[in-house]
Amino acid sequence: MAQIATHPSFQRFHTQVKKFNLSGKTLLIPEMVPFGSQLLASSFRAFDVDAVVMETYKGLALGKEFTSGKECFPCQITLGDILHHLKKEKERLGATFSPDRFVYFLPEAEGPCRFGMYNKLQRLVLDQFAEYHDIPISYISTDDGYSTNGILPPNQAQRLRKLGYVATIIADVLDRTVWRVRPYEYRPGITDEFMASGLNNMSRLIETHGASLPFTKAYDLLEDIVSTARGFIEQEKPRCPRIGIVGEIYLRSHPDSNQNIVRQLEGFGAEVIDASIGEWVNFITYDKVRKAGRKWRETLISGRFFMLKSVSRDWMGLCVEQFYQVWRQKQVYRRALRHLDIQPDHGIGVIEKRLNNNRLFSFDIGTEAALSIGGALEYIHEGFNGIVNVFPFTCMPSTVCSAILKPLLDEKRIPYLDAPYDGTFQPNRESALRTFMYQAKQHLEQRQKQKTN
Repeated sequence: MAQIATHPSFQRFHTQVKKFNLSGKTLLIPEMVPFGSQLLASSFRAFDVDAVVMETYKGLALGKEFTSGKECFPCQITLGDILHHLKKEKERLGATFSPDRFVYFLPEAEGPCRFGMYNKLQRLVLDQFAEYHDIPISYISTDDGYSTNGILPPNQAQRLRKLGYVATIIADVLDRTVWRVRPYEYRPGITDEFMASGLNNMSRLIETHGASLPFTKAYDLLEDIVSTARGFIEQEKPRCPRIGIVGEIYLRSHPDSNQNIVRQLEGFGAEVIDASIGEWVNFITYDKVRKAGRKWRETLISGRFFMLKSVSRDWMGLCVEQFYQVWRQKQVYRRALRHLDIQPDHGIGVIEKRLNNNRLFSFDIGTEAALSIGGALEYIHEGFNGIVNVFPFTCMPSTVCSAILKPLLDEKRIPYLDAPYDGTFQPNRESALRTFMYQAKQHLEQRQKQKTN
């Protein structure tokens, strides 16, 4: 690696980790979910931001070299991705390499999860290298509902946010189309080959026309992709056991870090549904509406009527945003469901009711555990045959989730598997997945017998 710079300053958390105007910059985006990351980059490019999804998992050794091992696994992956990318760029550009052209994009979250500290730690690491010292880190945050204000001019920021949300939901539907078709395809590989082409077409459409928010064009293209993919299903194949994946958002979505668990399960005879990215975005907005409503009631009860107008305005604004997201999501899924029975996404209100009815967890506690526990219950209600909890080794919310789900699903006789990852290959992983799938097939057979009796 390059020459070590002077000792980094914690002051740079405020000056070099913030919302920067991205106009005219090359935005470096870590890959999390393959379809979603590409369409997010296309959304930025629609507003003349040169967004690039970095090659992933090639720099894991670098990520581990500059961390202690106590960090969350996604932190090591994303750090390795940025160091690997910048190293390659420096080798490619040579003397013309300039840190002024780059901005590293790393979203953050509030709450107890260590994810909120990734960009701070990675700032310290980048500051150790003179050539990377001036590369800023920009983000969007759950703290303000992933607002894009500050990263683009005001007249573009809101349009980018709308386009980014719809692109995220379209990516979710593309994922679910793959998972619905691939286990039943008449020729191995045809689904992946076609969907790669479909992704490129969608990416070009968003990049070319996205600034004007042409959602009807995107919906038409999506409908065409889903309709064509449906033709790859071999109708004679019986329905496989359905497996629902919950867990930490990065690990469950990033195929390299979870050792392609979706494909592994499919190889053992499963039809897999992974929790969506849209679910998390909707949860953030839903939770903000809950908190704003609570603040409104507290303001009214306490008699602070002078605050009521501003509090009401904030609450109503969030309600409108929530309505918009639900409306757009239903539009996207409705187009796909005309042609293929993909799994609909979980409504956040439905998940909260599941938790409240069973008194297992509370949205007041927050974290991904609320979605994982509630999402698993919803999968069971929908007749799934097994649940897999995918998470980084030592992840606090997923450990909480495991502690609740494991005895609960054992009591309900639903196959359940914890799948923690830290970058190592466990020799018993394959046997654990095979055993789990054997149980899931038994569960499906028992359900089918009950229906016929």
